[in-house]
Amino acid sequence: MRYLTTFEVAERYCTAESTVRYWRQLQKGPRGIKIGKRVLYPEAELLRYERALIDGREDWGLAS
Repeated sequence: MRYLTTFEVAERYCTAESTVRYWRQLQKGPRGIKIGKRVLYPEAELLRYERALIDGREDWGLAS
C-alpha cells in the first residue's frame, strides 16, 4: 500500500499543505493516519474520498 505525505496530497488537489491540515482538523476530506509524528494518507483512502465526492456521499467537496 502506498502512503502519501501532506505535501503530496496538497499537490494532488492543487491546494496548500495548510489547507490539507485544516481539512484534517475539521475531520473533513480524506482521512489520514498518524505514524509517529507524521500524518500519512493511504492512497486507497484518497480514492475512497474521491469516489464519495463523485457519488455525492460527502456533504462538501473540494473547491472548483
